[in-house]
Amino acid sequence: MHMLHGSPLTRLDPRRLARRGYAVDLVALDKKWRQVWDQDPTNGEPHAAALSENQKHSYILPMFPYPSGTLHLGHLRVYTIADVIARYHTLKGDKVLLPMGWDAFGLPAENAALERGVPPDGWTKSNITKMKSQLDVMNGSWDWSRELTTCDPDFYKHTQKLFLMLHERGLAYQAEAEVNYDPVDKTVLANEQVDANGFSWRSGAKVEKRKLKQWFFRISEFSEELLKELDSLAKDGAWPDHVISQQRNWLGKSTGALVKFPLLALGRAKIDTALEVFTTRPDTLFGVQYLALASNHPVVAQLAKHDPELQAFLDTLPGLPPDSKVGYLLPHIRGINPLAFHENTPDATKESLPIYVASYVLGDYGEGAVMGVPGHDTRDHAFWREHNVDQPIRMVLAASEDESTTVLENEPFIEHGYMTEHSGIYQGKHSKEAGDMMVRMLEGAELAKPTTKWRLRDWLISRQRYWGAPIPIIHCDSCGTVPVPDEQLPVLLPEVDNHWAQGKAGNALESAPDFVETECPKCSGPARRDTDTMDTFVDSSWYYARFADPQNPDQLFSPEAAKALPVDIYIGGVEHAILHLLYSRFIFKFLATTSLLPHYSEADAPSAEPFKRLITQGMVHGRTYIDPESGKFLKPNEVDLADPLNPIVVATGAPATVAFEKMSKSKHNGVDPTDFTSKYGVDPTRAHMLFQAPVADVLNWDESKITGVTRWLQKLHDQVVALAKSPEEALSAKEYFATRGSPPSNDKEKLSKWDSETALWRETQNKIESITRGYEKIYALNTVVSDLMTLTNELVQHKQADQGIRRQTADAIVRLMAPITPAFAEECWSLLHPSEGSIFKTAGFPVQDGSLPMLQAVHIKCAVQINGKLRATVTIPRPPSDLQGDALRDWLVDAILETEDGRSRFGEGKYNVRSARRTIPVDGGKVINFVI
Repeated sequence: MHMLHGSPLTRLDPRRLARRGYAVDLVALDKKWRQVWDQDPTNGEPHAAALSENQKHSYILPMFPYPSGTLHLGHLRVYTIADVIARYHTLKGDKVLLPMGWDAFGLPAENAALERGVPPDGWTKSNITKMKSQLDVMNGSWDWSRELTTCDPDFYKHTQKLFLMLHERGLAYQAEAEVNYDPVDKTVLANEQVDANGFSWRSGAKVEKRKLKQWFFRISEFSEELLKELDSLAKDGAWPDHVISQQRNWLGKSTGALVKFPLLALGRAKIDTALEVFTTRPDTLFGVQYLALASNHPVVAQLAKHDPELQAFLDTLPGLPPDSKVGYLLPHIRGINPLAFHENTPDATKESLPIYVASYVLGDYGEGAVMGVPGHDTRDHAFWREHNVDQPIRMVLAASEDESTTVLENEPFIEHGYMTEHSGIYQGKHSKEAGDMMVRMLEGAELAKPTTKWRLRDWLISRQRYWGAPIPIIHCDSCGTVPVPDEQLPVLLPEVDNHWAQGKAGNALESAPDFVETECPKCSGPARRDTDTMDTFVDSSWYYARFADPQNPDQLFSPEAAKALPVDIYIGGVEHAILHLLYSRFIFKFLATTSLLPHYSEADAPSAEPFKRLITQGMVHGRTYIDPESGKFLKPNEVDLADPLNPIVVATGAPATVAFEKMSKSKHNGVDPTDFTSKYGVDPTRAHMLFQAPVADVLNWDESKITGVTRWLQKLHDQVVALAKSPEEALSAKEYFATRGSPPSNDKEKLSKWDSETALWRETQNKIESITRGYEKIYALNTVVSDLMTLTNELVQHKQADQGIRRQTADAIVRLMAPITPAFAEECWSLLHPSEGSIFKTAGFPVQDGSLPMLQAVHIKCAVQINGKLRATVTIPRPPSDLQGDALRDWLVDAILETEDGRSRFGEGKYNVRSARRTIPVDGGKVINFVI
């Protein structure tokens, strides 16, 4: 294990160390211990040991990376967190699974290949090689034997099989639909891949609407299960609240009513239908003052054929912002409120309603139609004021039965309340009750019915691009849509080198006749392969399950391997809070209904979740320098950092503006993690990254602050070197304190030693509890580093303590820090225990030893305050535990005045504590405040 101790690798250059002022070269330690681990791959790797009978299995998984070619600090953060958690559970004795793979399909790789004139597989594989070499020097403990790559046929064979399983159950289907089409990337996008302004999340192009036949996964079939289980994921903070909220909002369950508004056609318009409107607030029906339609509503399309002005208006809508109040009043039709047919309805509600085409009405939610209630909806209020500034707003709800409490017309009342005089026979009733009554009444006239709507739409998985898993479907003129037989999987991507050499846009599969033209599996006649590939979210929706059994050629994973599922702790960026997590939950719930997950019964399947616990880490921001005159981000050579606290714009001499921003090339604030670790060492970098911010927070990267971490490690190393020279004690600390006898009463030196070792081991026990809590919470890993620093300072401070206790404290610190600084911990462990092997195989994680009740100090430090201000800290005997109130006060005053410092400061003169008007002891005498 330690054969390298005498190698040139450990004979560190003393001149270099002297220049740094360090006793140990932290960079060299990384290299040394990686070399040791490489010689025996089981050392330091959590996944290595076989699972014993009573051993807990822990599956720790960071979201796998897209192979862009280089790791950035965001990668370093998430993978450091994952490795730290895995190593912690290893030290606790768990059998840990920590795999790694590559999310390798997708548009970015395809577009990069087109720009370079090379096939995407070669470009992707070269990036994987580079990024894997970077991961290899992170002191991580990935199980590379489980490595998977989504563009490998051995992986996408099973992605295709998953598609066929869904297809067999009717959960994968093809349908013609209006889709989002990216004219630059020449592919369809899911709604989720289009931003709020209608632009593609990948290319930035304005997205077009087209009608195409596409493949979908019927995720809507699982809507209720997806929503219901969010409650269980929210328990005990298993998933972050903001992620739960985003998932809930995306599912968007709304309970309300579908209401019919009959139409009046004016002039030559031929409209003989009624508008159906979904509303969650039927109680506001009396307040409807207009109707609004989405631009793609069938009525709008019909009228636009004969209305050039309407068509011109529709052509302008794609360029408008989402909060636009622009609308077009349809001149030839009016709507009728269904309540108008009741004789007791007020005349205002019986009037016909104007109908607008409005940009704020969405065509993919509800029925693409909205009933406008300006008095009780914020958006409707703003739209009505824009188009009818002089028209009154009808308030049909009030905050109480006294209608004078209703807010003014310039502010809508959006809560439930009581029906006003404008509500006919319902006046005075609570709005919820009145709404239900209205729906039941209109239901009898077939003008309304209770219904539930979901914002969630079926998952559009078709992509008209090459670099993805081919959809395993064959189209035959005789047999129709035919699934590819299992024995013919995988459907391989063909080689189309000319496509990349010529830099062609569009789908290379369509122009590959050897791929397209095939034989029908049913009738053996001529047929065509489907040329769409699957959205890369399909790959990531199940990859975590493949890690359980990545080498299985016949199944996605075996039922035996499935026992590793679900993932215990999943770690990744909050930007994946909706799509990836929602799709993964859907696929896992589906898999739970199959024989692949036999530990889920039919009753349990709806509650199956892929990730028991979700950790979302914050982004890493870099320091930017900005020219205050131009607002331009400055390059490194454009800013003078001679005084780092006062950066200067080289061109003008003006002070540069400093800000922390998301790292990017355009802002010149990126940091290469490999360069950083080469300079300071991997373990210091890991500790620095964790220490700078809580896991969930944005991390403002500050290189200068790593010096505090390196000083801590050097200080601890010095202590370990010194303590390693003393022999190991036969007695444990608990045995030592149980047998050491009573405190010496007259020997000050012995008494000081007594108090010192008591305080040191008490702090050790307390920090074991605190650090364990930090590891368990994960979000508080920054406090783990600060606690380790504090405990190290205690070790340095208590030099008088028994050497055996100091050595056991050092031993505990090394084991507590091992998950964060594995190479450094291995080095310290090898010094303290040269014959025991790797710390991750032999040490175990520290637990409290039950000695705290024995660790009462003979003396305590008492902070003396005068009128609330600290004036001195004196060491006094610990007060008797039974003293309280005035008795404790008097005892403390006497004890303070018996000390030399207390007597000289507080025995007479201005601060004579015996003449204090009030004396307030706090925390059993650790603080005392005299009011003089």
